[in-house]
Amino acid sequence: MIDREQVHKVANLARLELTPEEEEKFSNQLSDILDYIEQLSELDVTDVAPTTRAIDVSNVTREDNLQPYPEREAILSSAPEQEGDFFKVPKILNAD
Repeated sequence: MIDREQVHKVANLARLELTPEEEEKFSNQLSDILDYIEQLSELDVTDVAPTTRAIDVSNVTREDNLQPYPEREAILSSAPEQEGDFFKVPKILNAD
């Protein structure tokens, strides 16, 4: 069980100001969480493969097919600024 003194110490390290009521509340909540983790640690998981998700998830994506736009001039003419055959964009990298 976590007592209020431990909650106060951790809150102080985290630069949090907790009221005595909050310290009591968090002490109870954290104790409940640790009790639950203790319950989980009693399970036999020797035949369970490690996973990051409880269910299988697959990434559903389409194949990336190159489809050139036939009207290059139409695209360039809609740009706020252009330089030759290219879009002109603001510089985002600092030389420093």
